[in-house]
Amino acid sequence: MSYTIQANLRSLQVPTNPESGDFGHRMDEVTIISHTDNNNVVAEYKGVRCRAIFNPYVCQYFVDEVDGRIEEGSM
Repeated sequence: MSYTIQANLRSLQVPTNPESGDFGHRMDEVTIISHTDNNNVVAEYKGVRCRAIFNPYVCQYFVDEVDGRIEEGSM
């Protein structure tokens, strides 16, 4: 069962000042395809499937659509 949610995306990360509490993460809408465990999540962003994690401390997904792309047939 998949669902749509706002998630932090690596490609949207901007340089900021972490000392002020802003780590540069920016959010956009993604579809969570599967969530096996917090370190094994598959998300889809703009038609591209990629790896993601779920951080239970902030209750947010972090999607790596830059280096975490999942090629067709490798799932």
